[in-house]
Amino acid sequence: MTTTANAMGAGSAVAGVGSRRTTTRALLAGGAAAGPLFGVVAAAQVLTRDGFDLSRQPLSLLALGDLGWIQITFVVTGLLALAGAVGLRRTLGGEPAGTWGPALVAVHGVGLIIGGVLVSDPSMGWPTGAPEGAPETLSWHAVGHGVGAALAFGSLTIACLVFGRGWWRAGRRGWAAFSLGCALAVVVVLAWPDQDTVSVRMALACAVIFAWLTALCGRQLAR
Repeated sequence: MTTTANAMGAGSAVAGVGSRRTTTRALLAGGAAAGPLFGVVAAAQVLTRDGFDLSRQPLSLLALGDLGWIQITFVVTGLLALAGAVGLRRTLGGEPAGTWGPALVAVHGVGLIIGGVLVSDPSMGWPTGAPEGAPETLSWHAVGHGVGAALAFGSLTIACLVFGRGWWRAGRRGWAAFSLGCALAVVVVLAWPDQDTVSVRMALACAVIFAWLTALCGRQLAR
């Protein structure tokens, strides 16, 4: 009886470990999918929504107009990033940046959700009939959208630095250089002093930072 009970207990423990591993991999897969989902949906809208011009209209404005509901992708992407943060926390325990890194990814997810729920004000000629140029005053939800965007992309840029520093000190120079390079690229692209290209530069910064998150979650999935 004792032997049988021990065997059953061991079997349950193995099953529990296997279930947790499966769940963790699903969470990491969600984090890896966040960027590609956002990029594909945003690119499809830029190419197909009549009158939208990325050279002067930021991606955030796609949340306005008849098809603005498509930008619920912001919220879905945020939820996937939160899932990735949990997966990273489970797999990075005891490693460089294993505490602050996943926390910053979680802040990124929360920021995306805020930015998806709270929309910008009509401006830059979008949607059709909207005033040209930036609005003179901002609504409360436009302010909230800006806060969400700042949280989302500021936190992930800082996460690049945190992981880069941790990996460099741990001797993982390749991943360290990749993370630090992504952070530097985002800062340079956004700080470039040319207001006429700010919408395109913001889109490029999104692509870089999302690519980093996909690579990070994919790294953990492959281990």
